[in-house]
Amino acid sequence: MIPETSRLLAFIAASFALVLIPGPNLVYVLTRSVSQGRRSGVCSALGVETGTLVHIAAAVFGLSALIARSDVAYATLRYAGAAYLVHLGLRALRRPDTLDLSGTAARIPLTKVFRDGVLVNVLNPKVALFFLAFLPQFVSPGQGTAGTRGQMLVLGAVFFLVALALDLVYALAGGLLSGWLRDRPRILRRQPQAVGAVYISLGLFAVVPAL
Repeated sequence: MIPETSRLLAFIAASFALVLIPGPNLVYVLTRSVSQGRRSGVCSALGVETGTLVHIAAAVFGLSALIARSDVAYATLRYAGAAYLVHLGLRALRRPDTLDLSGTAARIPLTKVFRDGVLVNVLNPKVALFFLAFLPQFVSPGQGTAGTRGQMLVLGAVFFLVALALDLVYALAGGLLSGWLRDRPRILRRQPQAVGAVYISLGLFAVVPAL
């Protein structure tokens, strides 16, 4: 049930390349880490990649195929995900102009940070369709239904580990950046607007059909 070595190595390389591309998950992890520190960044990374596990399971067991065949299901999930990203952006814009990174301001509970990370990923239909299209390309043929499903589970687990490792790096980097920002209040005064604009832009981009 383990894919051929050459296919597995190619999949690992492709996974690294894909995870490094900036997207909603990366933005979410960095934003939480910069605004609330490394613990919040780590929780957001764990939440995002828990959402990845949901997509992997859906792809392996056929839910993603159902979404791909149903215009209504795809549209519903796409607009729900876009609305949630816009909600995160509007929530950021409503925060005070100056963001306190000293740890004395009211902080978002880590459980909520984790939950939001899960939802950011699960409500992104492009991730579901990505796994539907991506995983089968690296499966060795002729293994039967059980063998094919087993290979996809292995590939999904590999992708999860790669994505989690890189997200944790982003979380730690964001935590370090928060310390750098403490001495630059002018940047802090603009951060909520910048974060809100990024989230809203991502939400609007999510509803634009692929070219």
